[in-house]
Amino acid sequence: METKITVMDIVIENSNSVEAVSDIIHEYRQYVIGRMGLPYRLKGITIISIALEAMKDTVTEISRRISEIEGAGVRTYYLGTLQKPE
Repeated sequence: METKITVMDIVIENSNSVEAVSDIIHEYRQYVIGRMGLPYRLKGITIISIALEAMKDTVTEISRRISEIEGAGVRTYYLGTLQKPE
């Protein structure tokens, strides 16, 4: 199976939406390499950056689900491909 190393940047402008985004990330935790969350209280936003290793369809699904949450925006950057042993 071909996987991609991906970085996903999320900006959440609605503090009520942080938990919903975290729930989605937790649901896909088997693909998460690392996560960093930064509450920027001065501006009232939360910034989350996630490194993932997953198939492109999975990354697209995560991105779509997060972007459907009110006040959340997401950008995804694909860094490369790896072949997973079967």
